Amino acid sequence: MAQQIIHTLPIHSTIRVPPIKTQGIKTKLVTFIRDTIKTDGMTWRWVEPFLGSGVVAFNMCPERALMGESNPHIINFYKGIQDGTISARTVREYLSKEGALLETHGEKHYYNIRDRFNSSHHPLDFLFLNRAGFNGLIRFNSKGGYNVPFCRKPKRFSKSYITKITNQVAWVESLLHGNKKWDLITSDWRDVVRQTDEHDFMYLDPPYSGRDTNYYSMWGHEDLRDLAKFLSSAKCGFGLSLWYENRYRKNEDVDCLFGRFTIHKHEHFYHVGATESLRNSITEVLITN
Repeated sequence: MAQQIIHTLPIHSTIRVPPIKTQGIKTKLVTFIRDTIKTDGMTWRWVEPFLGSGVVAFNMCPERALMGESNPHIINFYKGIQDGTISARTVREYLSKEGALLETHGEKHYYNIRDRFNSSHHPLDFLFLNRAGFNGLIRFNSKGGYNVPFCRKPKRFSKSYITKITNQVAWVESLLHGNKKWDLITSDWRDVVRQTDEHDFMYLDPPYSGRDTNYYSMWGHEDLRDLAKFLSSAKCGFGLSLWYENRYRKNEDVDCLFGRFTIHKHEHFYHVGATESLRNSITEVLITN
């Protein structure tokens, strides 16, 4: 029988938001995650096989880290910041230029950028699409083409919005630029977890099974079972984020696959949804060994 702990933790005022938005971003859960795994005085390497937006790793700010992600466009963007080819200045210049064209030409320009990105995969085009697409989604079709529609806001990139994004880039730049102790790799999660040992701590935030997860590669119940099998013999400490229940249903995989571990619960508001009525509270869990 799993030990189940219910948390009602406030969000810490210093939690920062990165420039890339993803479905299920853990901004509201960083304090919960940090306080649950007790990272004070952390000396081990931080490992994330599912980096996503990077919000957890960047706010944890470990001395050493291995960050993996199957979506190469996220990794390319952050590696560009790490090697200095992308900076707060270049982002401001790019968004000012493309934002003005978006305001003039509307959705036609958005789709021109989308076509250009699907051809050249430029990381700044990826940022533009991520911040001008519908509902902050990242989604690709079966051929790997970015297919999120326009958010229908041609004045999306106001001066204040560009400044907000630029400040987010500047924060990540202060963490990544020249940091050789943080490794960013495009990789399947299995290849990342195989690189862990007893000196690491692994945080895992896989796409949630039972929900729409086609943000780059598919994820299903078999993948979650494979992950549970690995974690049952993991040499390192870990924290695994999963959704537990909402007003409509419960995720049976949590107790079925991870019942041997400690299950920490936390309820918060889930913002992804086409209408306000679809944006409801959800109980999420952090599973630890």
